[in-house]
Amino acid sequence: MMAELLTTTALPIMLVGAMVGIASSAVGTFLVLRGNSMLSDAISHSIVFGIVIVWLLTKQQSGPVQLIGAALTGLLTVLLTEALASTKRVKQDTAIGLVFPALFSIGVLLLNIYANDVHIDTHTVLLGEIGFVWLDTLDIFGLPIPQALVSMSVMTVLNYAFIGLFYKELKLATFDPALAKTFGFMPSILFYVLLMLTSSTAVAAFDAVGAVLFIAFAIVPASAAYLLTDRLWMMFIIGALISIASSISGYYLAVFLNVSIGGMMAVMTGVFLMLAFLAGPRYGVITQLVKRQRARQAPVEPPPSV
Repeated sequence: MMAELLTTTALPIMLVGAMVGIASSAVGTFLVLRGNSMLSDAISHSIVFGIVIVWLLTKQQSGPVQLIGAALTGLLTVLLTEALASTKRVKQDTAIGLVFPALFSIGVLLLNIYANDVHIDTHTVLLGEIGFVWLDTLDIFGLPIPQALVSMSVMTVLNYAFIGLFYKELKLATFDPALAKTFGFMPSILFYVLLMLTSSTAVAAFDAVGAVLFIAFAIVPASAAYLLTDRLWMMFIIGALISIASSISGYYLAVFLNVSIGGMMAVMTGVFLMLAFLAGPRYGVITQLVKRQRARQAPVEPPPSV
């Protein structure tokens, strides 16, 4: 029965989308809380440079070597961004806008010059095609498991293992880096490891969903969770639930409307963000309006008599 479900198109697509969302939103939560959301965009584009360099050196299009190369390129992006920002001539957001287009454009040029006849192209890197993940499978315990599902499951375990092992340190480093440094938690190293995991998650997701959907899953569910709760552990749960809901609803809406599956999944993350923005139980716009209206209508008690 399980084999029959996995050989259908719907379940593997939704599972891969959900796993990409769960893995991406885990690391994206810390980027949102640190105010570094644009780094996910920068990393997801600039690691094209790392993918091409690794291919030129090793001729490998995937595997652990590509993950390491992508992770190192993500670190290079951050280091160059911080180096530019430290000059005080440009702000950090401007530095990000200078660094990642430069690395991305160099990667695209190298791709077109040296790897034009290889199955690595900018369309695949940016957009992917989640609708075909069920075709590329691995035989595990006699079951045809989509390769993208295996790689994203591994990244999900790695991301949450790192977060679980260093939860206190990451929490303190995110909200009070100075205090974390005083306690000897080395917030900079923790942040760089987090960025390496972000880069690895991005390159693992490329074949299936591309950079665009990765960015949506990394930032939008975490941003929606930020509007719905003040507790860090709840942000992970809400982000994962939004990712699952976006994957399922995005797939069925895409089939119904005959549009891009990955694009509709990204749209649904935006829909859930809008719902959180409008109707969140504490910070939603509608909720705030209702509270103000009730406050105006509440009877005013007369001052106590002397």
